[in-house]
Amino acid sequence: MIESCTKRRMLLGITFLGGLTVLALIIESHWTDIPSKLYVDNFENNSCISGEEYEVISECHPCTAFEIASESIGICVHARYKEVLKCKSGETITRSCDKVAWLEERTFWMFEGFMFASAIVSCISIHWREDVLRQRIIRKVARQLRISV
Repeated sequence: MIESCTKRRMLLGITFLGGLTVLALIIESHWTDIPSKLYVDNFENNSCISGEEYEVISECHPCTAFEIASESIGICVHARYKEVLKCKSGETITRSCDKVAWLEERTFWMFEGFMFASAIVSCISIHWREDVLRQRIIRKVARQLRISV
């Protein structure tokens, strides 16, 4: 069925699907909460007294290899990510967190780059293959014409 589509219809279909994807991403970005963070609750996770206000001193970031190996910060052993808070009472607390936004974004863009590069390589190889097949057909038709004459 796809072979019966003209190049113009294929281009229009791809453009439509690309636009639909962008529209879905825009709608989804408006429906989701950006500052949401997931916290690991299966172990002791020190935090301020419930309801007490706090200030984030250091955003969620990965623990260093030394902190994990030495177990100097217990949270790093379980969660691998930490953030530092300062409670209103003046106490400074290290809390675990699940995701680091900039790491997730970097991983996403690396994936997108890899997919874009593989798409370009695929397009080039398909174009090259079409040219090879077209040349074979031309040679075959020319050979048949020479034989029939």
